[in-house]
Amino acid sequence: MGRLVWFMSLALLAALTISVQLDRQSAIAPHFADLTPEPVRSFAQAQIAARALAGEDPQEALQETRKLVARRPLPAEPLRMLAQAQIQSGQSSEGLTTIQIAAQRGWRDPAAQEAMLRVAIAAGDEREAARRYVALLVRRGTSDDLLQEFGEILFSNSHGLATQTLAGIVASSDRWRPVFLRRGMRVLPATSIAGVIAQSAEAGAAFDCALLRQTVQALERMDKQAHPELHEVVRIQC
Repeated sequence: MGRLVWFMSLALLAALTISVQLDRQSAIAPHFADLTPEPVRSFAQAQIAARALAGEDPQEALQETRKLVARRPLPAEPLRMLAQAQIQSGQSSEGLTTIQIAAQRGWRDPAAQEAMLRVAIAAGDEREAARRYVALLVRRGTSDDLLQEFGEILFSNSHGLATQTLAGIVASSDRWRPVFLRRGMRVLPATSIAGVIAQSAEAGAAFDCALLRQTVQALERMDKQAHPELHEVVRIQC
């Protein structure tokens, strides 16, 4: 009897080891996901959830992403996938709540930030989308093409919620202002840049005068008729 128990224990250990290896292998070879026993799925569950999200059944996507979050609750990516599934299945308010949690966890992860930004835009949450945009804007590795694409979507209205949120961020910290003035000129609509400068200055933000003058001159070259309010900002601050 003792020998039988010993062999059964070895067999169980071998099965568990193989299952764990299948799970890890599925991270680079998705076809291993279905071969992984469900109780040990982690990387495999991520593949299954991603496949469900790309499919046509929102309820299946919701079920599989919930399993993923239950097994991997800490990273931002499973929460991002759950938020997407919630929105696809019509649970917009739950999806927005999940976005908020995921965004807090994935602040320094550019892939997570872009994913959060896309989901926030799809959900119509301009404030959250603007926050995610800033996280990408201040990161040197983010391409200007990507920032320009999202900038045109989010900040076309110089008085919209996204622009107001960006103005609040610029006004809240000195470190955001030089980045905004330098890089914003390359990737944001001119009307939004002017709107953010005016609104943040009204909220008490002080800009570097040389950089501010350069920005105003560049805006005038882009649109000679626009943004007379910026001259008042220059006059008061410089």
